Amino acid sequence: MITGSCLCGNVRYEISGKIGDIVHCHCQTCRKAHGSAFSSVADVQDNSFKLLDEVELGCYESSPGKNRYFCPNCATQIYAKKVGTEYIILRLGSLDDDPKSKELNHIWVSQKASWYSLKSKLPEHLEFEQNS
Repeated sequence: MITGSCLCGNVRYEISGKIGDIVHCHCQTCRKAHGSAFSSVADVQDNSFKLLDEVELGCYESSPGKNRYFCPNCATQIYAKKVGTEYIILRLGSLDDDPKSKELNHIWVSQKASWYSLKSKLPEHLEFEQNS
């Protein structure tokens, strides 16, 4: 069982099945919705995803036939759903556990943020380090 939750903890969920391959979406809609350079997502079959709380999620139709669902308190995006599909598009930032999935690709790089490089060789730090 894989679990996830929102920032404030009001929305919790569990996934009983497999999480699909990871895709990093750079489209303008995902960038705006997440306030980030891209959104990391994966498909999860509808019958594998279960909300654990009686919280009514907020919903926004970001493009025709595609709704984004989020915590009404802290606004953490949980998933998106396209009309006529049998899967959700899980927002991986809300996971509490390892999805045990592999990265597949970056999509919509034609719309990627100009200030982000896919070939970045920036140093990595285990925690925040303030410059002296």
